[in-house]
Amino acid sequence: MKDYYKIGEISKIYGICRDSLIYYEKLGILKPMRDSNGYRLYTMNDIWKLNLIKELRTFDFSVEKIGEYIENRTVGITKEMLTDEICLIDNKTEELTHLKNNVLRRIENINCAENTTVLNTIKVIYLEKRKALKLNGNISRDAEVDYLIKKLQKKYEDKFYLLGNTKVGAIYNLDSLKNGIYNEYKSVFCLLDDSENNYNLLLQGAHYVCISYKGSYSSNKQYIDKLFSFIKENNYKIISEPIEIYKIDVHETSLQKEYLTEIQVPVSIPSDS
Repeated sequence: MKDYYKIGEISKIYGICRDSLIYYEKLGILKPMRDSNGYRLYTMNDIWKLNLIKELRTFDFSVEKIGEYIENRTVGITKEMLTDEICLIDNKTEELTHLKNNVLRRIENINCAENTTVLNTIKVIYLEKRKALKLNGNISRDAEVDYLIKKLQKKYEDKFYLLGNTKVGAIYNLDSLKNGIYNEYKSVFCLLDDSENNYNLLLQGAHYVCISYKGSYSSNKQYIDKLFSFIKENNYKIISEPIEIYKIDVHETSLQKEYLTEIQVPVSIPSDS
């Protein structure tokens, strides 16, 4: 076994670049000797330090912390350090589990939207009151709606996400719809869980006349007209602005034919009276 190793040899053996070795030297962790030509020569005293550095870096310890440990290590300190690392790993495991569950929930949302939504069929359902976050803005489709949704998400980024969220939507301007304008909206929103306490919109429990469709948003006119005709034929009364919910939109696909939208019109029906 050699007594001395040059920087190139050490770099190759440990997979550590020359700059890092020089950096460790500047911090005082490594203290190579110099030969008559000024070349660094690493001794066995540097070798065991590099062994520790290599392993401790896999634990994501900072170089400074590694240097401090090397200078002051005892069995007690070693056990304490490794115990602390277990706590950090447990915390990271918890974070990764939370992240995994979040991703699985997004996949489930998309699958549910694709597999359970009945298309092009009017239905009348009663929906309990729903909590939501809302951002006002008199806007029209498409980019303005998407921009406002992003502003809402940025304002409440700890409350909801966009990719795989099937509860984001917009509130129509009812007066505009009555005048044949189908692309004007009063606000955007994101529905929340019932347990959420921080919200600024409460959609009251009511009957809703609903329809879901696939494709470009520009085709909403035919579906809104269909809903309004159904409401009129059944002597229902619209009680507030209709809403639309983007179950699959630009965040999940670049193909407009894959967009999935549900329009909901709140109504009072004869049995409500």
